[in-house]
Amino acid sequence: MGYRYTSAAFNQLLERLREQCRVYAPTLLKGKGKFSETDLVGYGEIFHIEDIVFKQKSYFSPKEILYPMTQTLFYFNEHEFRETAVDDKGIIVFLRACDIQAVERLDKIMLENGPFPDYYYERLRKKLKFIVMDCQESFEHCFCVSMGTNTTENYSASVRFENGFYLSDVREDIEGVFALYGEEVDVSPKFVETNSQAVQVPQDLTLAAVAANPIWEEYGTRCIACGRCTVVCPSCSCYTMQDIFYEDNPKCGERRRVWASCHIDGFTDMAGGHSFRRNNGERMRFKVMHKIEDFKQRFGVPMCVGCGRCDNACPEYISLAHCIDRLGKEEAESRG
Repeated sequence: MGYRYTSAAFNQLLERLREQCRVYAPTLLKGKGKFSETDLVGYGEIFHIEDIVFKQKSYFSPKEILYPMTQTLFYFNEHEFRETAVDDKGIIVFLRACDIQAVERLDKIMLENGPFPDYYYERLRKKLKFIVMDCQESFEHCFCVSMGTNTTENYSASVRFENGFYLSDVREDIEGVFALYGEEVDVSPKFVETNSQAVQVPQDLTLAAVAANPIWEEYGTRCIACGRCTVVCPSCSCYTMQDIFYEDNPKCGERRRVWASCHIDGFTDMAGGHSFRRNNGERMRFKVMHKIEDFKQRFGVPMCVGCGRCDNACPEYISLAHCIDRLGKEEAESRG
């Protein structure tokens, strides 16, 4: 079912949704840019449809909403522990098709990659509903079409701004508010069909061939192991644990889960001082293979969704898209 809304009507819709849910979307974060007195598009809680940035790609992904960068799992003292409470409200997120596909990749790691689902991820994921933002034009560094992640059917509603109205294709009328405030029209979501860059994705890389490839030495001389690429990535899921003890009572504290990165020094350190992947080129190789080959062997789809945020964020202008394309073309050449 499709509906058309004026700005005032959609804001009434949001007001009703916010009675039962927290609503997040890409919004302009004043003064949060990489340089002083600059702004940044990132995810935050919104109150009006005008708060949403439709014409720019968000620097950060919506991942942090259901998988926080720093998450307290429980509090403890010398006798007992207590789990953190969870807000009773549901979660609604405005996001693009590639980010929905990225959440599906996170689901596979956090919910399916072991005998038990991740409890702390699962209890937030169950509350989550998607409103897909139509993506009609490709943004800088996007290559979602090459990765097959430019479309999705996994959403409660879609939204786009067109000719002064907001148009929605509604698959699940959350709280019954979409029909309440909208005028019924014929609507289908529009997804980008071509990107400014195309990537030849490798189909069957072998570890021996990849390990011997000299490109990792090239990337190793450029990468500074800052971890920005993994922080902005919507499908990266690595984390570490921290036990925090309070200064005023050292017998009490909390256990936190904190994002970590395969690019950062110390990530693979083991007891006895042994460490895997000591140099940055080896770490780059590990990440790329995980994104386009290892994950696919386990779950049937690449982990990378082609959002291009890593290329946008890298201070050394290292392009994951170009790396994937280079590996794909070299693979094709080797096969004649």
